Amino acid sequence: MIADPYGHLDALRAHAPVHWSPMHHAWLVTGYDQVMRCLRDPAVSADRVRPLMDAVPQGAREDAERAFGILSRWMVFNDPPQHRRLRQVFQEAFAARAVARYRTFTEKATRAVLARKAVPGRTGDLMADVARPLPALVFARWLGIPRTDAAAFWYWNARVADLVLGTAQEESEYRASLQALVSLEDYLAGLVAERRARPADDLISQVLKEGRVGESVTEEEFVGMLTQMAFAGGETTSNLIANTVLALHTRPGQLAAVREDPALAQGAVEEALRLDGPSKMSIRAAVADLELDGHALRAGDRIFLVTAAANRDPARFPDPGRFDARRTGATHLGFGFGAHFCIGAALARLVAVAAVETLVRDHPGLTLTDPGALTWQPSLLNRSLTALPVRY
Repeated sequence: MIADPYGHLDALRAHAPVHWSPMHHAWLVTGYDQVMRCLRDPAVSADRVRPLMDAVPQGAREDAERAFGILSRWMVFNDPPQHRRLRQVFQEAFAARAVARYRTFTEKATRAVLARKAVPGRTGDLMADVARPLPALVFARWLGIPRTDAAAFWYWNARVADLVLGTAQEESEYRASLQALVSLEDYLAGLVAERRARPADDLISQVLKEGRVGESVTEEEFVGMLTQMAFAGGETTSNLIANTVLALHTRPGQLAAVREDPALAQGAVEEALRLDGPSKMSIRAAVADLELDGHALRAGDRIFLVTAAANRDPARFPDPGRFDARRTGATHLGFGFGAHFCIGAALARLVAVAAVETLVRDHPGLTLTDPGALTWQPSLLNRSLTALPVRY
């Protein structure tokens, strides 16, 4: 279920695309059409801060109040119209044309990271060498994080990920994660104040210049959303890079096609998002009774939208288990859909495509050293390799 969940998910989708799981105390929705119905239905809510709070050990609750107040300001945990009001503050900064300004920096950063780590003949871990540091470089530049603060900034992000993705288990881990979120907000609040006084060429300065902070959203809401931006960018893009490289290097025909036509790197990234993306599911809750595929879902029920299964639904994707960098047709749900479509999709795509294209084009000797011994992080939500051993 961790290393290769897809056979089980395929069987579940074929048998019961809407299934109540007593173990998870949730509905598992695995069919493409059924997931889309939930993503469109106002009776299905994204407000899931309470379940996260309920998972915190009793001994850590006293630390949790402020941290969960911060999470309540994340766009991904809000429904329309609140979600729309929060999201509009960032809409211009995340538009494809705005993100394209960082293309040159991203390409230079990719070459610089690879020049340091991808030395021909050297063995290494592609996750640690490339997939993690490259998005960190780009997202820190984009947010405007000074290099001197980068180590603390990414430490806090890693601990916040433990909280949000459910990998924190012990009370001490929860305490560390809750404190990291508070520290991250304090740091970003200071950075916002600094950018008000001395604007720079970064996301925070751009949004402040547009004048919505203090009008359509409060400064507290803005800083809270920045903690979401800081968390979301690095983790998912790192996993997307690694999963795409793994997919190509275990499929020689697809690797050869991308090497012959580097423009196909974009298609390879999209296919990785569909076939083995960085997120396996998103969690929702019913806020009203609804009927789904003949099942009566009650207000208060938890709903797991299993996009990892929906993206392999044969009713939507011909030959769904095949990786095809030239695939066209139905839209995958790797970045979500509708109101909650990932606002950072353009930047994630920019970074992932730059990494994959450069690796395939400039490092033809890259090989996986032991593809049969890969391990994955034990997470219900994310799809992340612990390491990707390679020879450059």
